[in-house]
Order: sequence, then structure tokens, then C-alpha cells
Amino acid sequence: MENFKFLFYIFGSILLIFPLIVSAQKKTVDLIISGGTIVTMDAARNVIENGGVAVKNGEIVAVGTSAEITKNFTSKQIINARGKKVIPGLINTHTHVPMSLFRGIADDLDLQEWLTKYIFPAEAKNVTEDFVRVGTRLGVAEMIRGGTTTYCDMYYFEDAIADETFKAGMRGILGETLIDFPVPDNKTWGEAIAYTEKFVKKWQGNRLIVPAIAPHAPYTVSEEHLLETRRLSDKLNGETEFIQQKHKGMRPIEFVEKIGFLSDKTIAAHVIQANESELNILKKRGVGIAHNPQSNMKLAAGVAPVPMMLNKDLPVGLGTDGAASNNDLSMWEEMDTAAKLHKVFSGNPRVVSAEQAFEMATIRGARALHLDKIIGSLEVGKRADIVIVDTDDLNQTPLYNIYSSLVYATKADDVRTVIIDGKPVMLNRKLLTLDENAIKKDANLYRQKIIKSLSN
Repeated sequence: MENFKFLFYIFGSILLIFPLIVSAQKKTVDLIISGGTIVTMDAARNVIENGGVAVKNGEIVAVGTSAEITKNFTSKQIINARGKKVIPGLINTHTHVPMSLFRGIADDLDLQEWLTKYIFPAEAKNVTEDFVRVGTRLGVAEMIRGGTTTYCDMYYFEDAIADETFKAGMRGILGETLIDFPVPDNKTWGEAIAYTEKFVKKWQGNRLIVPAIAPHAPYTVSEEHLLETRRLSDKLNGETEFIQQKHKGMRPIEFVEKIGFLSDKTIAAHVIQANESELNILKKRGVGIAHNPQSNMKLAAGVAPVPMMLNKDLPVGLGTDGAASNNDLSMWEEMDTAAKLHKVFSGNPRVVSAEQAFEMATIRGARALHLDKIIGSLEVGKRADIVIVDTDDLNQTPLYNIYSSLVYATKADDVRTVIIDGKPVMLNRKLLTLDENAIKKDANLYRQKIIKSLSN
């Protein structure tokens, strides 16, 4: 009898600790997203119905069905995405984020009039470090609300932009603008170079901020100074450089190729006049391209040869440009416009499919920024930049094709939750790292200042 009781207690103990052993086999993670339709944008373009994502230390550690994630992982923070789409964070490959404070200041003008009569004077009279901080908070809040998790910027006081972007928990490739005439933050070329070197060194190695060197264009920066920026980039192992092309008739690509400026760290914005031979140069050098359809249309600047770029498998992403020439920072509108613009411009309804447009806003956009190893798709080992989007709004009902729904039907207001580097920055439409009311108040104060400055 005693032997029986002894065996019973041992067996009972095993029964009691067995569930603990099973639980211990589950890996503890920081965050689990469960139940949504996972649009991975991986190489196979896998779409997982009733899927899940596990996140730890800012990185994706598993992507699979909800059952697989629940079986293998546990977390104190679980976001239920049932009935929603779970997508990679959108990537805005070109903007001037503080210019959100110039939204609507001058519309329906040609490029030169818009620049010389309105934008340049407004910048000269208003752009300070405080202006840049207020405009950055406004622009970053708008982008997060619309599901953008990474943006590529070029403007002035870029160190302040980096500071505000980091505080908001957003990812940014941020380029200090270098130009051959006095600008708000630096009045001489020597000052600009010194500022830029200090800026790059300060932010190098940051998990969210990639500092960049941003010479404006071949027609605003001399050959000597372009080469100096290239040498500085090489010296600092700079991540990116920019060329901005906006004028018709200019052919800067062959010029910058001739002087040895282009590299696989370069991002070229707009590229509206490139011919096939010039695209071949960009492909050879590994240059990323930022296509800005709405801004280019609004200023009648031209139409980039995007179908040809896609046929050549160039790394081309989508950008909004600044809100002064767009007038918003919605990547959903850029996707929709890019797909439709090139259909009507080419007369071919098959070019730039919905899937390709979404690709340009995610993984191909990551390639354009030379960051596709860490962002742009939902895959194990990549940074956890994740967006959860409603699927049951009237504008998305019924749903037949996931890419069609995302590109042609989804709007910025459909975004519910945004996670950047594994941390929620918006949850159920509530911004967690930014004060929306304070941002609007500060922006409207600058509106009064700008109106007054232009009337003098």
C-alpha cells in the first residue's frame, strides 16, 4: 500500500509540472500580432490568411499561421488583427517633411513661378530650427497616421529633423541639403560641409536614423562641390546621397556618371527625363530611384519612365515630395496615382499593376533606399515595421484581390495600428508618441507668421 501511494505522488507531481514544461517550450516574445491576413511581400509574395507575426527586440522572429504562432510563442502584448490586413510599413522614398507648414501656400503654378515667387521667399523669411521641428512633428504625425514607417528626407537643419523623428519613434533616412548658395541653416559651403559631417557622425549607427548627405542637383551644386560630397560620403561611409532632378531638358545623369559621382549609395529623386541609356547607367551603378507622381503631375514637371524602370528591375520606390507641392503625405494616394498615371500616359492598361504599385511602396522602395535587407517585407530577421489596416469599410467591400484592395481602395484613414522597430506608435488610431492637438496648434501659429511674412 505504501509503495502504491509513493508511486501515486510521483505520478501526480508529473501531472502537475507537465503543463509548466509545455509552457516553457514556448518562446517569450515582446509582441504577437494574430488573426490578420498577412501580406508578406517576401520573394514568393506569400499571403497568409489568419496569420500571425511574432516580434522580439524590434525584429520579426516568426511569420506564419495564427495557430503556428500561438503554439510556439507567448507574449504579454497581443494585438488581435482578425478581419484586418497586416502589411509591411510603407516607405516614402522622397520628401521635405518640414514643408508640411507650407501646405497650400501656392498652387496651380508652374515650377519656376512656384519656387521663385513663393517657396524661396517663404523659406528665406520663415525657416528656422524651430520651424523645422514644428513642421517635422506635423509631417511625421501625418505619415504615421497613414501607415508610413520609413521616410527619406532632404531639407535644412536636418539634425533637428533627426531629433524629432527619433523622438516620434519613426525610421528616417535624413539628408542634410547641400547647395551652392546661402540657405537658412548654413550661409557658406564650408559651413554646410562642417555641419553635415558633424550631423552624420552624431547619428551614425542609430537604429532608427540613417544620416545622409544630400547635394541638391547638378544645376545647383558645382562639379567640384559634388565631388567633395562624394569624398565626404566615402570618408564617413555615408549611407545615401541624393540628386534631385526637376527641370525639363536637363540631362544630369550622364554628367554625374562622367565625374564619378554615382554609386550604390545614391538615391535619385524624380528622374523624370531619363532615357533608356541613362536608366542603364543607374542600373549599372545600383542607384535607387524615388518616383513622385503626384508632385510631378501638379507642377507639370514631367512623367518618369516607370514602366521601363520596372522592366529593367530597377530599385524604384514611391515618394510624396514635400506637402507644399503635393499637398499631402499619403502613400496610398501615391500608389493609386502611380498605377493609373502610367496606364493613361502609355495607353496601356496593363502597365504598373496594383501589385507592382504596392511593391514600390514596400519592398522595392526599400531597395531604392538600399535598406531592403532590414525593411520592406514581413520576414524573419527584418525590423518589425508593421501596419494593420481595416478591411471592412464600405470603400473596401467586397474584397476580391488583396493588392487591388490595397492600392485602389484603401485610404490613409483605414490604417488602425502602426508598429515601428517593434514598438507601437499608433494603436487603434491613437498616436502614442506625438501630441496631435499640440502639433496642430503649433502649425496654425506658423500659418499666421507665414501669411504675415509674405505680405511684407
